[in-house]
Amino acid sequence: MSQMRLNQLTGRWVTIVAERAKRPTAFAPRIGFEDNDPANCPFCPGNEESTPPALETVNEGGEWELRVLPNLYPAFEGDGGFAVHHDGPVHVMAEGTGIHEVFVYAREHDLSLDRLDDDQARRFMRALRSRFVDHEALPNIRYTQAIVNHGREAGASIPHPHGQLLGLPFVPGEVLDEERAFARFAGGCLLCTTIEAELSTGDRVVASNDDVVVIAPYWSGTPYEMLIVPRHHELHLQDSSDDTLDAVGKALRDATAMLNRAVGDVAYNVGFHTAPHAHTGEYHWHIHIWPNLVTQAGFERGTGVMINIVPPEQAADALRAATSLA
Repeated sequence: MSQMRLNQLTGRWVTIVAERAKRPTAFAPRIGFEDNDPANCPFCPGNEESTPPALETVNEGGEWELRVLPNLYPAFEGDGGFAVHHDGPVHVMAEGTGIHEVFVYAREHDLSLDRLDDDQARRFMRALRSRFVDHEALPNIRYTQAIVNHGREAGASIPHPHGQLLGLPFVPGEVLDEERAFARFAGGCLLCTTIEAELSTGDRVVASNDDVVVIAPYWSGTPYEMLIVPRHHELHLQDSSDDTLDAVGKALRDATAMLNRAVGDVAYNVGFHTAPHAHTGEYHWHIHIWPNLVTQAGFERGTGVMINIVPPEQAADALRAATSLA
């Protein structure tokens, strides 16, 4: 029998129904990139002239190891702020101002998140913090969304490992929903309490150490979904210590490696959720990993209720069996 479970972070219901995983072709196969030649890659060393000048570069031993670039095709651009206009009696619009950056976190063309070494994982998170600090200082930027799309099915248009940072003049609805969830939770911090509850049973704990916990959330809306939560409570990613960021970077690396070992080389999305820049209320920053193993159909799109065919307890077992955090 299926179960309905409440996503405490958003207030939305998800459906857990393991029986549907028995259907043929339950998981979609991966599709490769048509052009995966480093010689044609604008993000590879030697092709720097193919991109705009870097906004930020991290060098080691005389060579760049990480670059932050303006996006050539920005979804948000300009510093005009958020101005809403009425375009007739029911239509409302605003200019898409803001920032859109590309975060090239590795020199190597095929070095995905799961293959970063400790130094690269540390560099990844500390560079993110640097960008968040810069965005926070801009008066027109209210929220910064960092993402990594791994694989074509996850939205990546270039195979070279990279992420994106979008500085927005508004706070997205998903984050507003999470803010409301933290505000209405009566037991202290929602995620601190979640960590305590999950560690007490271990049923959905994928990995943990003194600094960070990786869980398959009780309310997972997609197979093998994971949540990475730093154990030290901070509203904003940019307020975290070096030790916390280093541990989170390694946990992100290890979690994606577990996913690949447990399920295969799958496409996935990584989303960094942090409190809006001016926020001072209840929040606890965290990272979502959403594997792209199934396709949303009419029910999910029509109702907003996700159907998950792999119970998170089962997913956590498989992920733990793949490897564990050191």
